[in-house]
Amino acid sequence: MRIPVSTYRIQFRQEYDFAAATAIVPYLAALGISDLYASPIFKARAGSSHGYDVVDPTQLNPELGDREAFDALVSAIQQHQMGWLQDIVPNHMAYDSQNLWLMDVLENGSDSDSFDYFDIDWNHIYEEIRERVLAPLLGNLYSDCIENGEIKLAYDETGLSVNYYSLRLPVRIESYARFITYNLGQLTKALGRRHPDFVKLLGILYLLKNLPAEAKGRERYDQVAFVKGLLWELHEQNEAVKELIAANVQSFNGEVGSPESFNLLDSLLNEQFYRLSFWKVGAEEINYRRFFTVNELISVRVEELKVFHKTHSLIAQLVEDGIFTGVRIDHIDGLYNPVEYLERLREKIGDVYITVEKILELTESLPTGWQVQGTSGYEFLNYVNGLFCDANNEPAFDRFYTTFTGVASSYDRLSAEKKWLIIEKNLAGDVENLAQRLKRIAGQTRSGGDFTAYGLKRALSEILALFPIYRTYITSDVVSETDRQVIQTTIAAAKKQVPLLQRELEYIEAILLRNNEDYLTDEQKADRLHFVMRMQQLTGPLMAKGIEDTLLYGYNRLLSLNEVGGNPSHFGILPEQFHTFNQQKVDHWLHSMNTTSTHDTKRGEDVRARLNVLSEIPDAWAEQIKQWADINFSKKERLGGRTIPDRNDEYFLYQTLVGSFPFDEAEFPAFVERLKDYLIKAVREAKVHTAWLRPDSEYENEFIAFAEKLLDAPETNEFLAQFRPFQAMIAEYGILNSLSQVLLKNTAPGVPDLYQGDEFWNLSFVDPDNRRPIDYQQRMAVLDQLKTKLPHNPLALIDDLFETRATGNIKLFLTYQLLQARKAFANLFQQGDYQPLEVAGDLQNHIIAFARTVGGQAAIAIAPRFFTPLVQPGERPLGTAVWKDTHLVLPSGLPSTWTNVITTQPLQSQSTIAIGDALQHFPVALLVSS
Repeated sequence: MRIPVSTYRIQFRQEYDFAAATAIVPYLAALGISDLYASPIFKARAGSSHGYDVVDPTQLNPELGDREAFDALVSAIQQHQMGWLQDIVPNHMAYDSQNLWLMDVLENGSDSDSFDYFDIDWNHIYEEIRERVLAPLLGNLYSDCIENGEIKLAYDETGLSVNYYSLRLPVRIESYARFITYNLGQLTKALGRRHPDFVKLLGILYLLKNLPAEAKGRERYDQVAFVKGLLWELHEQNEAVKELIAANVQSFNGEVGSPESFNLLDSLLNEQFYRLSFWKVGAEEINYRRFFTVNELISVRVEELKVFHKTHSLIAQLVEDGIFTGVRIDHIDGLYNPVEYLERLREKIGDVYITVEKILELTESLPTGWQVQGTSGYEFLNYVNGLFCDANNEPAFDRFYTTFTGVASSYDRLSAEKKWLIIEKNLAGDVENLAQRLKRIAGQTRSGGDFTAYGLKRALSEILALFPIYRTYITSDVVSETDRQVIQTTIAAAKKQVPLLQRELEYIEAILLRNNEDYLTDEQKADRLHFVMRMQQLTGPLMAKGIEDTLLYGYNRLLSLNEVGGNPSHFGILPEQFHTFNQQKVDHWLHSMNTTSTHDTKRGEDVRARLNVLSEIPDAWAEQIKQWADINFSKKERLGGRTIPDRNDEYFLYQTLVGSFPFDEAEFPAFVERLKDYLIKAVREAKVHTAWLRPDSEYENEFIAFAEKLLDAPETNEFLAQFRPFQAMIAEYGILNSLSQVLLKNTAPGVPDLYQGDEFWNLSFVDPDNRRPIDYQQRMAVLDQLKTKLPHNPLALIDDLFETRATGNIKLFLTYQLLQARKAFANLFQQGDYQPLEVAGDLQNHIIAFARTVGGQAAIAIAPRFFTPLVQPGERPLGTAVWKDTHLVLPSGLPSTWTNVITTQPLQSQSTIAIGDALQHFPVALLVSS
């Protein structure tokens, strides 16, 4: 198995294709990257900006280039001895006209070859979507769309289709008879009943009315193709037939202003295997599983063996060809049976590197039996980030946040409230479906016969709202102790919330824990297990939407903690927690990924590094906020009894500005526009004053106007005059935090992952902002200069880099030096143990240090933190003058001769290493034994 030394994430899209990636491969290799880490490259919806809306996983995405361009990229990667880690999407595909498997289902229903490819409930309780799949893809009410002439019938060589702007859906063959026979008398008059073409048309009608019900598979497809071919042939050969079809299309498409004229089209649509509806319907009534709450992403039944092999055929081929050397599995928790999937994947692709996108709570562990090398690294991100948040100042932040914003609820209470909001608004249909399944199960036995649908749904919803992790992994009558504890703890908490539903909760608990099943039939046991596994597929999306996409935009105590996989109620991580985490990683997941930014993170890694500085200076921060709020009070709008923005959103904005304000003045105009786009997304995600489902344009417009006033006329703006000196101070300390973060990512156990462009400062907002184009020419030029200057006078180079630190060149330099060390000592960093090092002296709380050893080789990483009491803004925290008596106490057995691979300077040690000596020329150190 090839274990990456380091990975570099590329976000492919039409504007950044295979050829563009090929051009930077030499740069990545020179930087020290061992493996390209690619976003999905399979055929996606036209114009996709991310590749997760796959329409055909058996083809490469033609928008990224042809096979020749792909092969050129492969050749470049292999020429530089690099690997290829590929992000794959087994959970869902695009609900789109270009998804031919899905279109086949919508045209042929249960007769489709791909009928069981998608996670659709064909026997839904609601009659209007029973044996039909909901298509919540309209931008308005169905009645408005059809009567405004936006839904149109069309005919071409492929047959009849229903069209709504770019959406094109097929018409089932049985509906052709209704269409053809409309105004058929007109054709009789034009041709006569004995005309050969009229007879042919009658023959088509006969075939349509007598399609054998037993015709399946190829036989049915042949018959459908035969009928369509005959009709098109008549259309092309006979002008009267062409006129009839055109007239019928016009008639079915109705006349705007005459609602009754659309009855024909409405009747035809009611015959289809799908029901077009307003997109908001999907939140409350849905009969297919989506990716989270995205109607345009329909989930795939990859648990079906034929579907698994079909969707993974190209992936397996590219692994077999030696092109993919590893895979990263997107949204593993969305799968029906993750354990079974991983076993099948391992069997199919063999002994290659596999990681999973998995959100783990602070004390949660990845199931040890999974056949993977680890996760994509969100838990590492949150542990490292938490190191730079000063936990001692949590009470001060609590007091000020409550005082300024009026937000008094605890994080746990807000968490449950936001998940309830999602249950009632965004996932109401999904929860209803699960509750109906539970009601049917309850009706099977005497013990559940008296439970009402309402009571069961209320109890189930309480459990879902209180569920503390993404999901459990129960797949049989065996329940792990970890899953058992989660379920029992959740049920106990639910009983306190709804004590009148204690019996219902205990009934659900027994089902989840697979208890009391001895007297059940095999079918009933299977129903209960299916319910459990379906519920497990719902807890993850609920957590994602309730916490990541709602609460993290509304609980704004300290935004650096509001990150994917994070829990903002944990105000900081203690060094002991970080060390324990890394030691467990060595024991179980040595090759899990270490990331600090991804395409999913809420803000760039250097934004978090800046905001963490605020945790060190709560009083100064509170004073600044009060001053800014006073200055900006008159800029707010008062409408309908409310002040816009409210204090919580105002506080969010100030933190956002402090964290993301650009170093370069030239970027300021673009920054303002990016900020406005971000603020709209943020307040909609918060779902307090506005939301995607119910946008409040008044609040949004006034919030944007407020932000514009804060940033308008920078030369004379009173707020900016107050803001910029403070922000500049935070940015200086943020640079130091960032450098320590880079060191820890590249030296701790695991595979360091560098997100595209992050070798310079990453001050991005959430997607799509974090997928902006990267200036690689600039990065290549800087790397070339560094490589030229470094061998001659590294200390002079470091001095120059500090003078120009705002450019980000210093971050690239540190990244380069660390990646070169990882390559040179690959075995040490890939297989080495992990030893926390004791720090002693006055400033011991300001140092994180550990050793990695394997065989006779050793390395020591030293990362400072909490810089505000150590140096003035812009000063370097170097030497004994800063670090005084602070030192490392070395365990016996470590060498005494070292080289700092960042500065290339030697260092001698005995039983201790003075921090002032180790950090004499650069703010962080990586010492490798000579």
